Amino acid sequence: MNAETDVALDIEGYLVDPEEWNEDIARRMAAAEGLELTDEYWAIIRFMRDYWSEHKVIPDVRHVVAFMTEQFGYDKKMAKKRLFKLFPYGYVKQACKIAGMQRPRAWSTG
Repeated sequence: MNAETDVALDIEGYLVDPEEWNEDIARRMAAAEGLELTDEYWAIIRFMRDYWSEHKVIPDVRHVVAFMTEQFGYDKKMAKKRLFKLFPYGYVKQACKIAGMQRPRAWSTG
């Protein structure tokens, strides 16, 4: 258990059980990363959660980029650039962690 989140985290700070995730946990994890979640962040996080709920796997960065092109009207290159501006330490390090995913192992993050 982590005092900041009240849920079990692995040694790298990812949720052990993605089912325990909630928006309050996301806010606290984001704050620990120095991020304040705006509507754009929430749209991405909710997409990731919905994808995980449906497929029981973490969406690859290309799925998130495709979502962003559709949702925000970015072209693919701009969407990927924007994603990494929102999460400057990377898709896995920040987006997956804040969205309550377990840390992907041996996985390309684009």
